[in-house]
Amino acid sequence: MSELNLKAEQNIESVEDFKFEPIKGQPMLNWRGKRPFTSTQFYPAQLKESFGEETDGWMNKIFWGDNLQVMSHLLKKYRGQVDLIYIDPPFDSKADYKKKIELRGKKAENDKTAFEEKQYTDIWSNDEYLQFMYERLIMLRELLSSNGSIYLHCDWHKSHYLRIIMDEVFGNEYFKNEVVWYYRRWNIAGSSYAANHDTLLYYTKSKTDHTYNQLYIPKSEKSSAQGKSWISIIGEDGVRRSVQTDVPTKGVPMPDVWEISMINPVAKERTEVNYPTQKPEALLERILTVSSNPGDLVFDCFMGSGTTQAVAMKLGRRFIGADINLGAIDTTVKRLNKVAKDINETLHDETRYTGFEVWNVNNYDVFRNPIHAKDLLIEALELQPLPDNGLYDGEKDGRMVKIMPINRIATRVDLNELITGFPRDKFDKRKAETPNKPVELITLVCMGHEPDLGANLKLQMKEEGYNIDVEVVDILRDKVNLEFRRDSEADVQIEGDRLVVREFYPMNLLQKLSLEKTNVDEWRELVDSIKIDFNFDGAVFSPTVIDIPEGKELVKGSYIIPADAGTIKVKITDLLSESCEITLNAE
Repeated sequence: MSELNLKAEQNIESVEDFKFEPIKGQPMLNWRGKRPFTSTQFYPAQLKESFGEETDGWMNKIFWGDNLQVMSHLLKKYRGQVDLIYIDPPFDSKADYKKKIELRGKKAENDKTAFEEKQYTDIWSNDEYLQFMYERLIMLRELLSSNGSIYLHCDWHKSHYLRIIMDEVFGNEYFKNEVVWYYRRWNIAGSSYAANHDTLLYYTKSKTDHTYNQLYIPKSEKSSAQGKSWISIIGEDGVRRSVQTDVPTKGVPMPDVWEISMINPVAKERTEVNYPTQKPEALLERILTVSSNPGDLVFDCFMGSGTTQAVAMKLGRRFIGADINLGAIDTTVKRLNKVAKDINETLHDETRYTGFEVWNVNNYDVFRNPIHAKDLLIEALELQPLPDNGLYDGEKDGRMVKIMPINRIATRVDLNELITGFPRDKFDKRKAETPNKPVELITLVCMGHEPDLGANLKLQMKEEGYNIDVEVVDILRDKVNLEFRRDSEADVQIEGDRLVVREFYPMNLLQKLSLEKTNVDEWRELVDSIKIDFNFDGAVFSPTVIDIPEGKELVKGSYIIPADAGTIKVKITDLLSESCEITLNAE
């Protein structure tokens, strides 16, 4: 068994059941293969990087990994501690989202210096999507504090289903609003109305005792209510009522339709990589201002470009963020360092939580881009791909191959999709024709697994009367000779009192550029950032030099070594968000 797999298994602990039960009399949404989700297990996390200092004993946290595992990790310490949750999950838009990779420093418009790299996909079967969201909403409810609020950002694709699921998980009596975010954009004539809005489903953990800071919009000059306003009070009978008062207000209480512009492509807040699903800060500012107070804890487990975290930092809220995509982690880290720098330079008397840490859950660092993982495995294992098969990923030598979740150990819970999806009618026919042979030959491909994974699958199907043959190919344990990514290399030297990067060879990026027939003049065109920790403790990377160039500028490549430097660790990140880490001694 590999060191990675062993370490992961040794650190897994049980977490008590949620004791989650659907509310009696509550309409529920059913889907094929709907599975109860009443317990989870603790997944270990490794602290990788640290930026800035604690404020009042708190460091914000960014987690790279499957957000279900991240929340399982957080549950042990933060259950019932999160004051506000905002999530912008997949919309089931049936689209692939790509990141534009463009060399730094290039000036000529006709020079071919850009290509697209797929970052994540939003293509689901209906049942997979609903189960995915159902499990995560249950976990989010467990993390939410008794006076907390949750906003789920969605659009027309699945808003109707998600509201029913949220009714089941949170209770329809805790539904507060369906907020419409309206935005203007260039509409094209067609056979239906132009889609110019998204939806925010707003629920709370308590009916009345939840944070709500009233916001106002200006009154119309023609309003007959000039000089008067309505306020909300709770009477002796506990019922909330609205009464009119002559006390002037700032305007009309905020309605449930918000007109907020989308992000202009050249706006200052737009991330350099032009993150495809980035939301405007004005939208998050409104949500955080209404439903949280300074010092409150805000959580977003579909972090993306880090808008929630950036706004939380600016407004003096503490935060935790998570994303499965390495590009999202890299984009957020760069963005937060810039926000922290601006805050620390301009604000001195107000409390701001600018320090943050980057964690890795369950050793989630085998693949750099999980979107490509299945394609790589299918090619490396020489499988016949089955793109239209909703259950299996490929076939080889008469065996049906299922690639289990990448970058974490496969557990019995991961078998549910297979068990619910098995074609029982075909199994019955094969069983009748050849009763002494297995009805299916199955190969499970995984990156670490529970020891009884294969046996458990066979046992569960045997209880239904089906004999299946199961083999497990564990890439880590069996040391299958697969090359998923080529490590980057760099030439870093100490020259007098300076640390100098002479060359940098990001192998995957160079290979892609070669396919695109793109010329590179110097290595700095390939670098997104350089971070240096001059006193690396051997465990947590805490850089004091953070070289993140703006626009088309290039990294410096040469840095003064402080007099008290010891072990130096250099992290060079390329345009694909892949990193090369070099450690050397200042002496």
